[in-house]
Amino acid sequence: MPERKPPAPDAPGEDSPERRRSHRVQIAIPILVRGKSGDQAFEEETQTVSVSAHGCKMRIRMEVWRGQEVAIVNPATAEDIACIVTFVGLKEAGKMEIGVEFVEPSPRFWRISFPPEDWDPAERKREGSAHHPRSRLRLRR
Repeated sequence: MPERKPPAPDAPGEDSPERRRSHRVQIAIPILVRGKSGDQAFEEETQTVSVSAHGCKMRIRMEVWRGQEVAIVNPATAEDIACIVTFVGLKEAGKMEIGVEFVEPSPRFWRISFPPEDWDPAERKREGSAHHPRSRLRLRR
């Protein structure tokens, strides 16, 4: 009989582009995370690893579990938003990487513009692309 392994805490394909509903932008934005661990309320200052119109990834010290409700506060705007923990990674250097999803999509929460759905990051590096620095028109004086 083959040995059965326990299921991984989160599916390995969590980061695959096919599973994302919006583009993820790698950016460190200071945030405040609020939640409850049992009967004990917690609040932790941290920053994002990446953000999207549907949530973010961050590293926190507090232990949370998949499906747990937390709130994120954007200190720049004092706006807060309810979230669900959707990914819990391994703990490293006292912090754990987690992914949270907004209860309701909120693309304006981060106050940044996300790339359009058909945007290909490889295009901006290709010569001849409208986004490539050498393809811009240069004005002569």
